Formats: sequence, structure tokens, C-alpha cells
Amino acid sequence: MGTSKQLILGASASLVILSGAQAADLPVKAKPVEYVRICSPYGAGFFFIPGTDTCIKIGGYLRVDTTFNGGAHGAPAWNSDLGQQNRYRDYFVSRSRLALTVDTRTATEYGVVRTFGQGDFQFNNIGGGSANPTLAFSSNSLSTAGGGYVAVEYLFIQFAGFTFGKSASAYATPWQGFPGNINSSLLGGQNTDTGVNNIQYTFEFGNGVSASIGLDDPTVWDRTAVYNLSIPSAIGANGTGSNAYAGTHAPDIVGRIRVDQAWGLFQVSAAAHEISGSYNSLGAGGAPTNLSEISGHPDTKWGGAVMAGLQIKNIPTGAGDDIKVDASYAKGATKYVIATSGTSPSFAMFGGSDSAYQSVGFGATTDGVYMPGAAGTGGIALTTAWGVRGAFNHNWDPYWSSSLFGSYSAVRYDGGANDNLLGAGTTSAKGAYCAAFAASHPGQALVGNAAGAYTCNPDFNVSQLGANLRWTPVKNLTFSGEVQWIHLDQKMSGSSVFTATAPKPSALYEFKDQDTFLLQVRAQRNF
Repeated sequence: MGTSKQLILGASASLVILSGAQAADLPVKAKPVEYVRICSPYGAGFFFIPGTDTCIKIGGYLRVDTTFNGGAHGAPAWNSDLGQQNRYRDYFVSRSRLALTVDTRTATEYGVVRTFGQGDFQFNNIGGGSANPTLAFSSNSLSTAGGGYVAVEYLFIQFAGFTFGKSASAYATPWQGFPGNINSSLLGGQNTDTGVNNIQYTFEFGNGVSASIGLDDPTVWDRTAVYNLSIPSAIGANGTGSNAYAGTHAPDIVGRIRVDQAWGLFQVSAAAHEISGSYNSLGAGGAPTNLSEISGHPDTKWGGAVMAGLQIKNIPTGAGDDIKVDASYAKGATKYVIATSGTSPSFAMFGGSDSAYQSVGFGATTDGVYMPGAAGTGGIALTTAWGVRGAFNHNWDPYWSSSLFGSYSAVRYDGGANDNLLGAGTTSAKGAYCAAFAASHPGQALVGNAAGAYTCNPDFNVSQLGANLRWTPVKNLTFSGEVQWIHLDQKMSGSSVFTATAPKPSALYEFKDQDTFLLQVRAQRNF
């Protein structure tokens, strides 16, 4: 009995072990593998995000720039330490940038839903004379050893003809401020090449004809400055004043009509821009005081800008050659003419002189100026600006190409230099500016011929002419070299003894037109 029981139990255990081993050997059904699928409707580089009907493309570029006698990305030596040519200026500045873009597209019953974003991981030596320890903090200060910073460019959603987010203005041309140049400081027209917060709608009529209307946030891209010329030291040693713009009350209203055909492109753009001052009574540097709120303020005004842009393709000089040109006019919206990829520059350039310690050229960039009071300007006097820029782009062969580009810009203040001396009624923008300028630059006279005497006129012109050469030895890898000449045609004449911005001494300076050059070289790999 006991022996039989043991045999039965042993056989049962063997069966359990055998069945377990067989179960372990059975094949397990693998989960299905979803391979990445190419998404062809939107062009090369798109693929489906696994498990979705959304297509995505990841791209960008790596770029290395070095600018000689200029700031990062080709900013000329037209102000600050570079303009002064002092010992704080850097003879060259280099910047390395990795731009990453993410582009998604999803087909819907309303059309394609698109999102796009670009982040720039970059590092540069401080540049532009920022070795001066008195200069304020900027993003460039993060370019320490092992440091760097991230700049954000386009970030937008497109849906059913609408665009929401940080994108190019509806006012802009497709080439922005780059008809053929690689530097970001070709003046003469509008530039929103890294995006402005906006809402816009584009309607396609067909046959390449479209119309766009938008609301742009003016705070960063569309403002220069408003000067209150009654404050202490309203115009400083370098011919510029403190910004007295009020807060943002309204967006810029922008729009364009565009015709895009095989022969090229033509468009007309327009913008309405609000100009508003903070208070009539302000302290030094434009800072508010306890009397500011009860002092009143100038009435808000509206100005604006118009632009016409033209591209001509298929010209006889070669395959792929083209000409791009745009012309702009602005009243109270100077950033639409004196525009870069950053802020609009004011100009303070120093050079040699045979009759004084040095020569100097000034150019103050504003949307308007005002001087409160019975003999003041009667509100904000709007600044006028106009410009034209363009380029001829030529392909020598599949590996070599070049561009010849240039621009001309003008800024004008209404009235005459001595309007403030009339003693009755209101003065003009030019009269108010020159009265404030005389407070820090003695010797203003009707005729500025003698040493220490000058005539005042804040108007100025800026001319730019440049050329570049590009070599593309393999696809998506390009080496570029660009040279540019910049001429400041300022309208002051004569000379004055004044205390220039440190480290310049208090000395006799001759008012004179100024010139500068820059050289920029670049290596860029697109992917």
C-alpha cells in the first residue's frame, strides 16, 4: 500500500514538471512592430509619428559666424564702443549656433493643421565692445566658459488660414531683411525674421494671388523711441535721449496683397502703428517722479508705414539668378525702415579730424518727439523715414554663387533748427530737438563756421553697399564671406566743445560724416 502510494505521487510530480517545461517552451506571440512610415504629401523629410496620423519633420542648421569690426551676426560699428573705436571694442566677435526646428502637419476636414518651432542654442564671445564693465547685463553675458544661451525664434500654429503665435509679420516680404546679404543689419525696410507675436489670416484667391491681414504686438519689433525733450539732459552727449514711450495700448494693424508667379513676386504692404508718450513731467533718464501722474500726457497719435516689394526671377544672367528689391515709407513707425534682427540702432560714430580732437556723426532714431508747454511741440511730432534696399543674386555654377546688395535710408524731423527761438506758438520737432541738444553741446549758431560753433540738424541718411561670395562644395554645406561698407550722412556742421561718453575726453569735436567697414565669414551645415 505504502509503496503504491509513493509510486502514484512520484508519477504525478513527474507529469507536473513535464507539463510545466512544455508550457515554458511554447512560443509567446510578439507585439506588432510599427515601423516609421514616410509622409510624402508635405515634402522631403516628413514621417508619421508612430501611432498617429500626424507628420513631423526635424531639421535645422549649425552655423559658425565671425565678424571683423562688427558685432555678432554682422552688426556694424555704428555706435557704442565699436562706434567710438576705443580700447574696449573687440576687433572681432564669433558666434556658434545650433538651430533646431520641429514642424508637424495633420490633415483635417478644415485643411492642414501645422505647428512650427525653432530654438537656437548659441554661444558667442561678448563682442561689440561689451568688455566695458559699465555695460548692463544681456544674454551675451551668459557666454561664459561652458555657458551659452537659448534664443527662441518662430513658435506658431496654423489652422484654416489663421496663424497664431510668433511668426513673420503679414507685412513682411518672404526675404525679410535678407535680399542677398548674410548679415542681419541691412537697413531700408521692415524685418521680422525671427518672428513677432501676432494673429493673422491669409486668403488664397488662386493663381498665386493672396491677401493677408494681421495684428502684431509692437512692443519688441515695431517701436523705436519717443523723446520727451523737456526733461533734464533730454539729449545726451551722443545725441540720443531717454525713451518716454507709454505702455502698449493697441497692436499694429498690418496687411499685404501678394502676387506670386513663375516670373517672380510683387506685393504691397501697409501698417498702422500707435505712438504714445508716458507723461509730460519726467525726471532724468525719463524716470517717473511724484509729479508725473498729475502733469498730464501728450495725446496718442497713429502713424504707419507702406512698402512695395518686387522679385524678378529667370533673368538672362543665369539659372536661379534673381533680383529682389523693396521700398518703404513710414511716419511715426521708424522701425519699419531702420530695422535689424534686433533693436533699431541710433548712431554715434567717431573718426579723425584735422581741426578738432576727433570728428563725430550722430543720428537719433525715434518714432516721435514731444516738448510739453505753451511753446512746445503741441503734442507728439512724428518722425518721417523712408528707405530702399535690394540685391542681385547670381549663380556662377552649382558650387559658387554671389550677391551684390545695398540700401539707402533717411530719417527726417519736421521744421527748422531755430523754430524754438520764435518766442510764440508751438515749435517743431527739429526746433525742440536742437534746443535740447544745445544744453549739452554749446556753440549752436545760425552758421557753424568758427571753431566751437555749429548749426544743428538731426536729420541723417545711412548708405550701405556690400558683396558676398558663397561656396557649396557638397549639398547643404556652405562657406560664405561678406564685406560691407556703411556711410552715415549726418546733417550737423561745425564743431562743439562737449563732454563725450567715457572714455572719450571733454574736447572739441567736429561734426562730420562717418564711414565704417566690416567683414563677416560663415560656415553653415543645413540638415
